[in-house]
Amino acid sequence: MKRYNVLFLCTGNSARSVLAEALLNKWGGGVFRAYSAGSRPVGKVNPLAIELLRSRGHPVEGLRSKSWDEFAKPGAPEMDIVVTVCDNAAGETCPVWTGNPVRAHWGMEDPAAVEGSPDERMKAFQRVYDELERRIKRLAAIPAGPLGPAEIKKRLDEIGRAGKP
Repeated sequence: MKRYNVLFLCTGNSARSVLAEALLNKWGGGVFRAYSAGSRPVGKVNPLAIELLRSRGHPVEGLRSKSWDEFAKPGAPEMDIVVTVCDNAAGETCPVWTGNPVRAHWGMEDPAAVEGSPDERMKAFQRVYDELERRIKRLAAIPAGPLGPAEIKKRLDEIGRAGKP
């Protein structure tokens, strides 16, 4: 069985993309291996993202904020799918990925940008986590083997549009 490498991209790689990485590694059923990176990484994972992942039973060891350049270097895992989860990263010029991965955009609110009480901020992270979990479960349910890149792209785009007005 082929294993598909999926890279989730965001600008800062501190919240949304890291949540998506953890979620797909949990729900990917051994078919998907998730990674995350940012165009301008902030250098650390948001503590609320770590707290939420721990509270939902995800391992957090090894999660870190890193540049997408790591995945464009020789010897890096070859990506089959690249998904942007923030609008800023979707509009940026990405590095050239080896292997011509399928690309998709799943725009999400930035929970790290939410201001307010600690409870309000955590609720923002929970909303994004819950939406990403719905999308990730749909991705994990795609029968990867018989589908070609065009069909995978179509399904990824459908997942990204689900729940949007």
